[in-house]
Amino acid sequence: MPHEHSDAAFTRAKKIFPGGVNSPARACRSVGADPVFAARGEGAYVIDIDGNRYLDYVGAFGPMILGHGRAEVLDAMRAQLTQGLSFGMPTELESALGALVVQSIPSIERLRLVSSGTEATMSALRLARGATGRSKIIKLEGCYHGHVDNLLVKAGSGAMTLGQPDSAGVPSSTARETLVCGYNDLPAMEHLFEAHPGEIAAVILEPVVGNMGVVPPEAGYLQGVVAMCKKHGALSIFDEVMTGFRVGLGGAQSRYHVKPDITCLGKIIGGGMPIGAYGASSELMATIAPEGPVYQAGTNSGNPVSVAAGIATLTILARGDVYERLEHLGKALEGGLNEALAATGVPGTVQRVGSMITLFFTEQMGAPVRRLEDVPASAKERFGRFFRAMRERGQMLPPSQYEAWFISNAHTDDDIGSTIVAARQALCEI
Repeated sequence: MPHEHSDAAFTRAKKIFPGGVNSPARACRSVGADPVFAARGEGAYVIDIDGNRYLDYVGAFGPMILGHGRAEVLDAMRAQLTQGLSFGMPTELESALGALVVQSIPSIERLRLVSSGTEATMSALRLARGATGRSKIIKLEGCYHGHVDNLLVKAGSGAMTLGQPDSAGVPSSTARETLVCGYNDLPAMEHLFEAHPGEIAAVILEPVVGNMGVVPPEAGYLQGVVAMCKKHGALSIFDEVMTGFRVGLGGAQSRYHVKPDITCLGKIIGGGMPIGAYGASSELMATIAPEGPVYQAGTNSGNPVSVAAGIATLTILARGDVYERLEHLGKALEGGLNEALAATGVPGTVQRVGSMITLFFTEQMGAPVRRLEDVPASAKERFGRFFRAMRERGQMLPPSQYEAWFISNAHTDDDIGSTIVAARQALCEI
């Protein structure tokens, strides 16, 4: 594929932005490539500025569940654009979106809209500390919850790709307030609670990890985390920025029949526009200002254009047929990738939850990935070669072994079939 225009754009961008990008995950360094620059999206496809067309499995890292350019979403945004971009005043649209979230997410009785997933997790931690009067938190290795100081400790996703799970600029005193244990490891979590009695405010985790690749919870794990928090007087926080409205209308908590104390949501509730939310019981949310002493604010919280896009998106998702289709497409891609691994003899493991899927380059065929250390060091280099081979075949994957791929409702059976053919060719090549 020709990349002359993207290469030139990247050269210009590096003079303006650190690394030439505005988010490290876009730099493609961990896969040994330079980024291509997007021009537009059409359904399941993205087209770069050189005119190359790719099947999109990035999906803006998750929120584009309906694909690019869904008519109902664009129409809702256009209608709001004629009325105004931002007011600094409440709108009825905010309540309409909030009601859709409350109807869908079991743990949320009331919520606060914010502008990003990072804001949601940051605010959820403040809520937990304010409600419990405690300062320490537990997070899980490989889980990423945004670039909050407290949470850039053993982070996943872009932080892992850069080899900086402990970011420069995070004070050691702040990092000491964050305790870390392995995902799917209840005994290790219990040990931390016992070692710090009465000090831990909350446990925050991705109920299905997407930021070290797709890693599902083992049977009973999520229920065990919630029960352990209750036992020790801490709060459980589910970061459903990726999984909320993605793995089901009620998120991972509905899929696994468990109810956390606090839930965080991200851009999917705005159709991919900048937005986020955190919510909990009415009683717990009553501690948020102006009702309570826990302060949190944002000029663009509940931005009307984002909210309008979100109402349109969640209304479509509530019809139900979207998730049946996504499950069908996900199952087809999972089966095809496993067949490609077997046919080529390349050792690997495919893990999927709904429309989130990852091909891990494990040392043994089918070796399960249940925690961060199950991904071998060699996986990063092999995935880089696979990524480059797939991109040259018109398949746009997230540029890291430690990321989930996302299927959209705009993908077709033929699209999935073409991805499987490309994957088999790429596996042969590497």
